[in-house]
Amino acid sequence: QVQLVESGGGLVQPGGSLRLSCAASGTIFSINTMGWYRQAPGKERELVATIATGWRTNYADSVKGRFTISRDNAKIAVYLQMNSLQPEDTAVYYCNAAVMSSVGFGNYWGQGTQVTVSS
Repeated sequence: QVQLVESGGGLVQPGGSLRLSCAASGTIFSINTMGWYRQAPGKERELVATIATGWRTNYADSVKGRFTISRDNAKIAVYLQMNSLQPEDTAVYYCNAAVMSSVGFGNYWGQGTQVTVSS
């Protein structure tokens, strides 16, 4: 069974930075696109950033120039460096990965990590 575990969330002041990490475990043969999504209270889950196996990245307009997604294929991990954080970035952040494992292809989610931007 594949599991994704996020870490790195917390409380930060406006203008501050946080780095989220997500590590995958299980009998994994390959991982295609990995990404981060977020869900604020009362809102739908939205894409933040994705990174494909060819390192092609995609960002939501609201985070371009402030957030950077990266991955480490050897560690089966994906990261999100978040700079110049604003209160509107407050949300639960979820890691996502398209995985080929011993049970076949699947789209997996982490449990989420809370990011709160407040003074």
